[in-house]
Amino acid sequence: MNTYDTADHDEHPLLGRLIKLGLFLLAQGIAVMLVAFVALLVSFGTSWSATTEQAGLLQPGDARSGTLLLKDDGAYTEAIRLGIDVDITVSGPTLRTRVTQAFRNPTKDWVEATYVYPLATNGAVDTMKMVVGDRVIVGDIKERQQARVIYEQARSAGQKAALTEQERPNIFTNSVANIGPGETVLVQIEYQEPVHQSGNEYSLRVPLVVAPRYNPAPIVQSVDFRNDGSGWGTATSNPVPDRDRISPTVLDPAKNAPVNPISITVRLKAGFALGEVKSQHHNVKTESPDNATRIVTLADGAVPADRDFELTWKPAAQKAPSVGLFREHVGDADYLLAFVTPPSAEQATQKPLPREVVFVIDNSGSMGGTSIVQAKASLLYALGRLQPADRFNVIRFDDTMDVLFPASVPADAAHVGEATSFVNALQARGGTEMVPAMRAALTDKLSDTSMVRQVVFLTDGAIGNEQQLFETITAMRGRSRVFMVGIGSAPNTYLMTRASELGRGAFTHIGSVEQVEERMRDLFAKLENPAVTGLSAKFSEATADVTPAIIPDVYRDEPLVLATKLDKLAGSLEIKGRIGDRPWSVTLPLQNAAEGKGLSKLWAKRKIGDAEVARTMREMTPEEADKAILALALDHQIVTRLTNLVAVDKTPSRPEGARLKLSELPINLPAGWDFEKIFGERPQQVPTQLRERHADARNQPATRRPTPAAPDAIRLPKTATSAELKMIAGLVLIVLALILFVFNRRRPLLTDAA
Repeated sequence: MNTYDTADHDEHPLLGRLIKLGLFLLAQGIAVMLVAFVALLVSFGTSWSATTEQAGLLQPGDARSGTLLLKDDGAYTEAIRLGIDVDITVSGPTLRTRVTQAFRNPTKDWVEATYVYPLATNGAVDTMKMVVGDRVIVGDIKERQQARVIYEQARSAGQKAALTEQERPNIFTNSVANIGPGETVLVQIEYQEPVHQSGNEYSLRVPLVVAPRYNPAPIVQSVDFRNDGSGWGTATSNPVPDRDRISPTVLDPAKNAPVNPISITVRLKAGFALGEVKSQHHNVKTESPDNATRIVTLADGAVPADRDFELTWKPAAQKAPSVGLFREHVGDADYLLAFVTPPSAEQATQKPLPREVVFVIDNSGSMGGTSIVQAKASLLYALGRLQPADRFNVIRFDDTMDVLFPASVPADAAHVGEATSFVNALQARGGTEMVPAMRAALTDKLSDTSMVRQVVFLTDGAIGNEQQLFETITAMRGRSRVFMVGIGSAPNTYLMTRASELGRGAFTHIGSVEQVEERMRDLFAKLENPAVTGLSAKFSEATADVTPAIIPDVYRDEPLVLATKLDKLAGSLEIKGRIGDRPWSVTLPLQNAAEGKGLSKLWAKRKIGDAEVARTMREMTPEEADKAILALALDHQIVTRLTNLVAVDKTPSRPEGARLKLSELPINLPAGWDFEKIFGERPQQVPTQLRERHADARNQPATRRPTPAAPDAIRLPKTATSAELKMIAGLVLIVLALILFVFNRRRPLLTDAA
């Protein structure tokens, strides 16, 4: 047998070598393939599930740059993305704004998106369009409850639908139902608004973020109206019954990149030769087609919606026009908008009376960051402007309150120095209990009628119980005049304007430290000079419905703005008043009125505001006010707290039985705010590359701004580990080692056999 085996082996030496070579090449090939497979795994990392738009369940480390993840049943899914475009056309005294919100669904689910956003306080929202593919569905104004029913029925039937609701005059909610996987739905909102004028400067403001609101806790009283015959019942008093609807989720800017990128275009047609045009809080690029027109866009492209946009312009001449008169014919009526700026008060011979000024400063948590710096700088400037004959006091509040002096004290060096030290020591913390502070400020302990009594209230207005503050001012204002100073990048302008209106004062906004001296100087020009009082308006021939019905006092450099509905455009308008101790009057021939746009909407919006004020002041019952508001809203097709805009695509799109998920879109923290001051300490160390955003746009790194091409929500830090990848690589290497082990074991056997 040995002789046979040896002879057989000697006859096929080449075959043995080929077998050994083949086994060696096979092992090497398998090894190369396994190494290549490991390299492929490393190149993909942990981002497999993020490579398609309709990603399913994700982990936080799986997200693409700029993706927002929401936790759902223990897993993470991509959230709806939102991009916003604002297009504004200024036509002389009015402006028309179109806000387009693009809702993008990157998930594999059918979703309903809800977004809480701000609009201009004085804006009359009258148009909503929903764009789905190549279809445009125009919204209708309906009573609030009716519109909600229409929307919910469409949502249940699988139809695409959009609903625009007013939560406050400056807070709105858009709901969009049945956005399919991978779909984009556009919702366009349009509103009409008057241009604001102060002295030689004209301006517009576009609020871009809803600041977090402080909502006082409900007060619950227990009684029992049951069948036991005791006669007792249960009554619940909630100062902010809709707190859930005005409190969207706010992202921590230290952990998340900004969401909701926004682009802005302003087509400014002033009607006169323009001088300086600038934006205080955004970098802008300006084109000049002619001397009365400017095209203004954001120089940095799309930017985060985290601060208000403000644009101001001045005429090329030394002084702005002191009179403006515009008309519009709608239906069977003419509408008139008149601007009249009385001559400067220093022309009056009356010496200003000594003043009692009560300063109130908000040092609550929402004022953290740059806001408290602006507020303290403003108050210190104001203290420095006091005259020896004046008296003053200082009140600070958060969810507690301190009154510096028991009563107002003379503005001598010692008292001003004590107040300065008090203000310098303030820090932002706690809640925003504004009503007790306003009550303390309006309490008139001196009752000295020889002094003008003024309350200067510095705050961001970030509360949800505005109505309680309005009722307090109405009940306690007495001889006081309330001047509101709005602080920060996103103040509650609705609260500011209504509070100053009810308090017979004025509203000033300070959005950055650089504005403190200029804006406070303008405010003190109002405080130190007599107002134009006793104002009245009379039409010589036309029957007129004028708003405001009771014309308020006008302060230095402020125009008197009247909106009127006329039965005919004939005759003249005479305005009378007193500047100090001197009579003043002006007559405007109506035939000189120029064509205006959207004046009927502005008249209706201001009439609605009159009804709300009359309701607060108990001049109308709630039922009477609601009836008047509803009639105006339906006649002029305007969104109010009693009416909504609703649009429904009649074609069902969501398959029957498919689940509909609700996605409530988060918002940014307003620029310059301190997240920890509002929401408490952060639970863990945050990445150093993600920092608070400054209130001044020029201090914001360009790398933090979303780009128009990628309107994704946030950038999450990659905190997921590579444990799964390492386990797979280890398993591959073990298999490779086993193959090499077997091959090496066979080599001695083959050698022996040879």
